[in-house]
Amino acid sequence: MPLKPEQVKSVADAKKIVEERGLTHVKVGVFDGDAILRGKYMSKAKFFSALDNGFGFCDVVLGWDSHDQLFDNVKYTGWHTAYPDAPVRVVPSTCRDLPMEEGGMLLFLAEFADKAEAVCPRGTLRRVLDRAAKMGFDVYSALEFEFFMFDETPESIRQKNYKDLTPMTPGWFGYSAIRNTVWAELYHEILDTCEKMRMPIEGLHTETGPGVLEAAITFDKALESADRGALFKTIMKVIAQRRGMMATFMAKWSNNYPGQSGHIHISLKGKDGKSVFHDAKKPHNISDKMRWFIGGQQQLMPEVLAMIASTVNSYSRLIPGFWAPTDATWGVENRTCALRVIPGSEKSQRVEYRIAAADCNPYIALAASIGSGLYGIEHKIEPTKPIVGNSYEMKHPAKFDLPRTLWEAAQRLKKSTAARELFGDEFVEHHAATREWEEREFRKAITDWELQRYFEII
Repeated sequence: MPLKPEQVKSVADAKKIVEERGLTHVKVGVFDGDAILRGKYMSKAKFFSALDNGFGFCDVVLGWDSHDQLFDNVKYTGWHTAYPDAPVRVVPSTCRDLPMEEGGMLLFLAEFADKAEAVCPRGTLRRVLDRAAKMGFDVYSALEFEFFMFDETPESIRQKNYKDLTPMTPGWFGYSAIRNTVWAELYHEILDTCEKMRMPIEGLHTETGPGVLEAAITFDKALESADRGALFKTIMKVIAQRRGMMATFMAKWSNNYPGQSGHIHISLKGKDGKSVFHDAKKPHNISDKMRWFIGGQQQLMPEVLAMIASTVNSYSRLIPGFWAPTDATWGVENRTCALRVIPGSEKSQRVEYRIAAADCNPYIALAASIGSGLYGIEHKIEPTKPIVGNSYEMKHPAKFDLPRTLWEAAQRLKKSTAARELFGDEFVEHHAATREWEEREFRKAITDWELQRYFEII
């Protein structure tokens, strides 16, 4: 029987499926620091060579921002290194169909190796998961994204200067059966495409706001979950643009509507396959290790926020009253907190990391949320008492205040000894520098708000 993409596990399998499909080329891509898929078509001969020996990918993709502007403040790469090729390895098990392309086209993900691995988002998550494995844990996670759909094109939004945009649908129709039935063809295309690309959707519905949807991606082991999350954001934009529309995963595109979340659900299993988080004898079934995991996440959240909220726009979402947390708090089934414990059976017991927005890099956000929890278990960090009621209306200890800007978050990350222990000095220095660059680029801009406020009156 011909191999299916989900059966590809080895170099030999990867070569076999390409041969079986008679492909002359395959698509290979690697995710950068902003979770943008950078890739190319590669000939069969070149691809087979890359499977055996790796290949070179210009390391500028780790040295520029989301608009291809070169960082001037990073050590890893730059004009001082002359932007050489960095070694990259293809990951055979990431093989996926590309159903929108004819001829049985396949996509393979790759990751940076050698020195570049220290700053590679996927490599950073793998290091955290290796830490978990050494502690005796398998990490499972699921991502859910809210995103707005617009009846616009890349050309029209530029012609309009990103103003007066037309949403896919009007009104505030959360969980609308009318909207998902009228737009059934689009919904089914999303569901079918994601199923074929091995990132199945557990739930898809309208959220509150014009043209906003929410997709919950089915849980899996954390590295696969990150692959799914990063690919979902990429492919959702492809689906939209092929229909003459656009999807945005900005944390907050308008002050008139709630921000767009990218919530992360996390659970741990022991090597025996049983839940590490579940203890039926404890309140809310929260085991000691789960409590310490929460404690680590709570304590380190202010220090690693730049890994979660990684754009200037992220901080426009983190305001009271808009379904986004503003302090490092936790509660049981409490959606006003940064960490929501979801008690249940051994199978469903988990923690939801609610600080993340849709603009996050899934690899880096998972590394931060999982790594900080593992740190809590290692150091047996006790969390505060769980919040009961509206967290927004309460005063919390100052140490749990979250940074209010990307610049402040980057400074906290650089100073964090825990982050350096968890993610490595190279990653912390590189990521913090790229976030400083992002804030500096923002400071160069003259906003509409400034013009309206100061142009005439000052």
